[in-house]
Amino acid sequence: MQDNADSTGEFDLIIEPRRTASAFVRELIRYRELFYFLAWRDILVRYKQTTIGVAWSVIRPLLTMIVFSVVFGRLAGLPSEGVPYPILVFSAMLPWQYFANAMQESSNSLIAESRLISKVYFPRLIVPTSSVIVSAVDFLISLALLGFLMLWYGFAPSGALVFMPFFFALATMAALGVGFWLSALNVKYRDFRYIVPFLVQFGLYVSPVGFSSAVVPGRWRLLYSLNPMVGVIDGFRRCIQGESAPLYLPGLALSIAVSVFLFWSGVKFFRRTERFFADFI
Repeated sequence: MQDNADSTGEFDLIIEPRRTASAFVRELIRYRELFYFLAWRDILVRYKQTTIGVAWSVIRPLLTMIVFSVVFGRLAGLPSEGVPYPILVFSAMLPWQYFANAMQESSNSLIAESRLISKVYFPRLIVPTSSVIVSAVDFLISLALLGFLMLWYGFAPSGALVFMPFFFALATMAALGVGFWLSALNVKYRDFRYIVPFLVQFGLYVSPVGFSSAVVPGRWRLLYSLNPMVGVIDGFRRCIQGESAPLYLPGLALSIAVSVFLFWSGVKFFRRTERFFADFI
């Protein structure tokens, strides 16, 4: 916070975000009630102002699972790792749908909250972070559907299910990292709002959602794992299917490193540019 005086003796109050990491974390904690408010408001708006409400969180991944099961399982005849193909696909749709929704919500969050940002000071990082909560609720609803699907096929999950929160956190880190970059860029360059749907569509087909990553040739597996969702999806399948789902450890390590880098660089870029948000919004 600075006081700048002009030639007339009048003062302008300039509020700037705290630059040290510890001060920034304390500031986020101090504004935690705003985080809760924004997250709860988004949840209410999401499920209150839709015709079919919660069912929309189930219909999208369910229809995608059916299409992928027919195309990759029946027509292409790709291996299913010894499990019903719909379970193979849906166990990958869970983390992918969560990542895609969280990234889209966070990338558009600053524009949606333009009036609040231009009038009131608070840590701007709260806005894209709180928008992810709605996607987390969708994830839990879809997770319940996966449970019913496994009961239908008589398939029991493995004991590795306890590691699912780790891969959920990894998907959150990757989504927020990309979301921080895109939300900050979207404030100044509105063209990025047209890029996000393309990234989601492209990412769906280059990620191992409709097929197992084991079909990727061995010499390309490490390069393929530069997509952080490869390690996340393989991890989710391992949690559900057990040892029948291959887990390429070098690729998982690379996916973790890429997710951490995306999150760290996203926070750095966001904090460096947030002082100019009000000028462009």
